[in-house]
Formats: sequence, C-alpha cells, structure tokens
Amino acid sequence: MPDANPKNSPFDPELFKPEAISAETRAFNEAVVKLISKMGNWWEIGAQNVRDAVARGEGMFPPVPKSERARTMTIAGKGGHQVSLRVLAPDNPKGVYLHLHGGGWVLGASGLQDVMLERIGRNAGLAGVSVEYRLAPENPYPAGPDDCEAAALWLAKNAKAEFGTGVLAIGGESAGANLAAVTLVRMRDRHSFTGFAAANLVYGAYDISMTPSQKLFGDYRLVLRTIDLEKFSEAYLTGTSREKWRDPDISPLYADLKGLPPALFTVGTSDALLDDSLFMYARWTSAGNPAELAVYPGGAHGFNAFPLSLAKEANERVDEFLKARTQPGAGHASEGRGINDRTTAR
Repeated sequence: MPDANPKNSPFDPELFKPEAISAETRAFNEAVVKLISKMGNWWEIGAQNVRDAVARGEGMFPPVPKSERARTMTIAGKGGHQVSLRVLAPDNPKGVYLHLHGGGWVLGASGLQDVMLERIGRNAGLAGVSVEYRLAPENPYPAGPDDCEAAALWLAKNAKAEFGTGVLAIGGESAGANLAAVTLVRMRDRHSFTGFAAANLVYGAYDISMTPSQKLFGDYRLVLRTIDLEKFSEAYLTGTSREKWRDPDISPLYADLKGLPPALFTVGTSDALLDDSLFMYARWTSAGNPAELAVYPGGAHGFNAFPLSLAKEANERVDEFLKARTQPGAGHASEGRGINDRTTAR
C-alpha cells in the first residue's frame, strides 16, 4: 500500500485508487456498511436517545472506557453559562491539548475521549482538556463555538498556572475539527491571540454549504452519507438562514487563515468529507501557514477510532506531529505569549 503522505506530493493520485485500499480496510468498510444499514437515523430516534445509547456503549463505535485519572472542572462561559472541561493530565505535561469532540454538533461528549487523550498524554506529553460544549438542536449555533472559544480563552490565560506550561495545541475530529478551526480564527480576531503551537484537524467539515465530495457521496452508508451531513447541519444551524452557511464563523474554509499555527490534516479517501480536508489544506498553506496532509486509502469517516492498521498509522502520526510541535525548541509561540485582556468572548 502506498505511504499515507508521500514526501514529494500529498496529492499522489495512487492514494486515491481502489487498488490502494488494503484487504483489511476493505473488509472493515464492508462490515460497517452492513452494520449501519440495520440502524435507524438519529433524527428519527431522537438526538438524546442516541446520546444515551452511545453512553451505554451501544452503536457502531466501540465503547470507550473511562479513565480513573480524569477530572472535571468548570469555567465561566459566555452569558454566565458554565462550561465543563474534562482533564486528563500526565505528570509534568509539556503542553496542553485543547480537544473538541466530533458528532456533527449534535452527538458526542467530552467523556468519550479518555483513551485517545491518555494516548496523546503518553506519547506526546500533553495534558488533554476536552470541552463539553453545548449541542444542537437544543443549543444551535453559536452556542457550541462560544463554549469552545471560552475554553481556549481560559487556557490562554490560565494554562501556565493550572498545568505548569503555557504551550498550547488544539484539535478535534469531524465537527470538532470545524470548531477547532473556528476557535483559532476567533482567538486571533477577537483576542489578538495566535499562541497555539499546533492544530490537529482530523476529517473535518469546513464548508457547511457542502463540498463536491459531500454532495456526491450519496446514500452509501459508510458512516456518513450526504443526508447525514444535511441533517447535522440543519440541526446545528437552526435559526440561521442558508445564505449565511458560508459565513467564516460557520464554514472556516472561507475564513482569512493568515497567522494560524502549523496544522496536520488527516482524512481517508472513503470519507464524504474528503474534499474538505483537501481544500482546507490548500487554503491553509496558501495563507502562509505550515501544514501537512495525511491521506489514508480507504479510510472511512471515524476510521482512526477502530483497531485497524490504518488507524494505528494515522494515530501515530498525530502523536508525532503534536509532540514535535510542542516540545522545547519547536519554535512554538504559546509560551509567554500574552493575550489581549481588553477583549472578552462574544
């Protein structure tokens, strides 16, 4: 199988050919389609019912054990709302990883990330801080981004005192990657803060008005179909006119991306959000920011959460990227970077 990201060209056409997909990945994808085809749609079952089922370890994704080391803290958010943060910190962390979970802005929870955050803590030396941001449709845009901005602002001011390090990284998967990009732009524009050392952006949704791969994916039930994307977006943007769906605060593909941190974009070729990562990587680099693009043949949406060789490869690269960008001498801007205290979360 070709390398995930050839040094000479991240757009190596060999990565996108059917023959590049390993037998293991192909068999896994076929099993996922069979499994999900028997499942109902979240908008018919009800968002909270699906959340409850996932919390019980039911559904297509494997149950995630909770860490005994995790602790929860609460910070002040916008309008007096209290934002919960789930913290998993190794001894003497070298930095702090602000994590924003996926789930289409509708599903997911900070407590489902413990295994991943512990892995990043072991391999990259980072304290994990996962945000329990408000979910749609009960709390549509801009509630979720407001909570993520509040968490980023709090870390920018308090990470050194709380964790012994002011080095910051940010990241997330799917809707979480969207929120990570939005948060970086908000922190730059609203608070004059560009101190994040790295952005780990995993199969994100960066154009809510739909990229070609989103529109063309159709009804193939490999985790995320076109209709799933439509329903998630409609729930998240309840009360927001479609004319505003390309607003940079909603679809960060259209944002001014100058002055943002080095980023790693991870995506599989069998993901409806493939174009989002390809396009965002191009815009990120054309804005003058360092970036890496890791494309995984046959990777479906969420592939790195499963016991696959492809997942192991992708997760190892994420850990290496975060470690390299946050260790002493990496040239990061976080340590010692002040924040404009005259601004507040909006």
